[in-house]
Amino acid sequence: MKRIYIIAVFVCLFMLQNQIHAQGFSQLDKSPVDIAYLKPNNYSKPLIRVVYSRPKKKSDKVFGEQVPFDKIWRTGANEATEIKFYSDVKIGNKFVKAGVYSLHSIPGEKEWTIILNSKTNTWGTVFYDPEKDIARIKVPVKKGRPVDIFSIAFKQNYNDTFMVLAWDTTRVGIPIETNVQILADL
Repeated sequence: MKRIYIIAVFVCLFMLQNQIHAQGFSQLDKSPVDIAYLKPNNYSKPLIRVVYSRPKKKSDKVFGEQVPFDKIWRTGANEATEIKFYSDVKIGNKFVKAGVYSLHSIPGEKEWTIILNSKTNTWGTVFYDPEKDIARIKVPVKKGRPVDIFSIAFKQNYNDTFMVLAWDTTRVGIPIETNVQILADL
């Protein structure tokens, strides 16, 4: 009986070992997740956090080919881009309460429509619901040095803050006023 018990233990350990070694891991994501923060300085708490996936350029021209003009876009890859405001802000001329939103856009040749939507944790634009739009603003398109991977960063100069979307030679600057700036303007 003791011998059967020992054999059973070895069989179980052998099977467990094979399962551990057979564990499959998915391949690396071709559009890795990144985070952009707006912080007044490196030691302060963030005012804004953006979580997004970074697709790579696959064709000669990104906008108008890889990403069609005049259609809703998740503003990145994979899940819809998520933006968190730690305090109330003003985007363009729209006041937005502190909270978490999805960031969508409608790219155009000369201007983009930027959309903040209250529905979060969605895949791409599959579940986009225009009824849940919190703000829509239009921003002009500018040109810059080519960027092969979609990127989001914050640019501050004087009292102006912009969330900049960059891919290929396209640059879109979204004007943002934080609570600090809004109070300073009063």
